[in-house]
Amino acid sequence: MNRQDHIVHGFKATLVARAIYMVSSALLMFLLARYLLDPDGYGTLYWVIGVLAIVQLVADLGFGKSAARYFSEYSEKAPGQIPHLIRTTITVKIVAITLVVYMLLLFHEQIAIGLGDPTAAPFLVAGVLYVTVFSFSTFTQIAFQGFNQLVYSAIVQAISGVGRLVFAVGFVLLGLGALGAFFGYIVGYIISAVVGLTVLYYKFYTQYEPASTYEDGLSRRLLEYSVPLTATRSANVVDKQIDTVLVGVFLTPTAVAFYTLGKQISDFVLAPAESLGFTISPNFGEQKATGQLDRARQIYETSLTHTMLLYIPATAGLVIIAEPLVTMVFGNDYAGAVPVLQILAAFIVLQAITNLTSDSLDYLGRARARAIAKGGTAAANFGLNLVLIPTIGVIGAAIATVATHSVYVAVNLYIVHSELSLRLRRLGRSMGVICGITGVMALAVLLVTPLVSSPLMLIGAIAVGTLTWGVLAVVSGLVDPQDVRSAMT
Repeated sequence: MNRQDHIVHGFKATLVARAIYMVSSALLMFLLARYLLDPDGYGTLYWVIGVLAIVQLVADLGFGKSAARYFSEYSEKAPGQIPHLIRTTITVKIVAITLVVYMLLLFHEQIAIGLGDPTAAPFLVAGVLYVTVFSFSTFTQIAFQGFNQLVYSAIVQAISGVGRLVFAVGFVLLGLGALGAFFGYIVGYIISAVVGLTVLYYKFYTQYEPASTYEDGLSRRLLEYSVPLTATRSANVVDKQIDTVLVGVFLTPTAVAFYTLGKQISDFVLAPAESLGFTISPNFGEQKATGQLDRARQIYETSLTHTMLLYIPATAGLVIIAEPLVTMVFGNDYAGAVPVLQILAAFIVLQAITNLTSDSLDYLGRARARAIAKGGTAAANFGLNLVLIPTIGVIGAAIATVATHSVYVAVNLYIVHSELSLRLRRLGRSMGVICGITGVMALAVLLVTPLVSSPLMLIGAIAVGTLTWGVLAVVSGLVDPQDVRSAMT
């Protein structure tokens, strides 16, 4: 299988799994918001998950990403070191997780009171399990990415999504409320972690004949490279979760529900870009090691153009149909999420670029530069949230996210350009054509949106926009129907 076929195969597997994960997440979101929980319960659930995501930082650090980088490198040049790397990484993770969950168990009541919601204490106790199983579930996905075996990553991710849906809904129906939904998350991650660790052990740990000696300094380099990755991951999680936490601290669980719903819809839309970025990133490390940067540039430019062809028109359409989408699907109780979603539409475009770029920089060895950029913008995001949330409410969190992420994306693109010498003029022409397609498509959607009065008509408005986009994409030459047919087969 050549490089392109391998990327396409990995992308298909990742996209299918991501589709299963996102469809199950969307169904869970719909059932919880529309039928099973009130806005307060919904907001409390995802506020606690946001708090635990920050706690998770200390448990995970950057070990998984660092290990994936060295799995990618040493699986080619010194496979005998792989068992040593796996053993070191898991040992360090166990130590870190043990310390974190002990402190969480010891101080859960104080944390809940300090954040202004004493009723969250039972969630934080259960968070001991959540932090542990989520850590190992995500670690195995990243490890398989490092081995460029994306089918296994895809399987683990799909299992976690389906498991969360089944058990969260089941526990709520048993009368356990938001806490039951949280335990459903835990059970889903337990199953995916067990599957992931089992595959990692039998497919990779036991299949590589361990070298007689651990390469001198390799464990030290593994830990050293985790430092900038830890900084990047910390900044990334803070950037994504601190706004949700602060909305809960300054406002109400209902406000958290509005903000969370807007972000969850954004995440659903971002699934294809995340799948593509996850698929192509290991190839950059391999191609840099072999001096094939021209090939890496071609892959990145093509991926960026196609990603923007999808996301710039899609987000424009989302802004137009946000109100009927939210109120018809989730109910009028969530109408407050509409302006949040409309502002976050700009974030979707920015995050699509980030999903395509960030992991690639890690594999290109530019984790430190990305960490500095992420740390700076995360700090700015935190500061803006402190100012904007108390003054203008929940939309202030969305504005802060878009403003700071714009800077981060610009820095990422500059770093990629310094590594790969992107053909800026060619990319600029493509972006101009995409913006023209977006304008025509948006006009078509605007004309039919006032007629939308039912979910069926909403689907019709989306179909009009999609058809207009598809025709223009083919006419402009940015999409070759033959390539689409080849990718689907």
